[in-house]
Amino acid sequence: MTLQEQIGQKLKALSPTVLEVENESHRHSVPPNSETHFKVTLVSERFDGLLPVKRHQQVYKLLADEMSGPVHALALHLYTPEEWEARGGERPDSPDCRGGGK
Repeated sequence: MTLQEQIGQKLKALSPTVLEVENESHRHSVPPNSETHFKVTLVSERFDGLLPVKRHQQVYKLLADEMSGPVHALALHLYTPEEWEARGGERPDSPDCRGGGK
């Protein structure tokens, strides 16, 4: 199982209605086929009434092993179903890498 798949499996604990885990490592100065930079879009009713920092804490708790090891960067886009609908099902694009000789 790839690290991307492993992250997705762990995040299913939040009962998402939308879950996208994207490996964005190729956009950074890392060796080919790396799994170090990820973008997560997750929509869950479990985020109702929670401030963004509390939502992030839930994700970090589930991904503690990955965050202490292979994952260098994790972009989180965490929404309630109502917030997701209000956004039209869109999440921000990731910025281009600005370091490491690229």
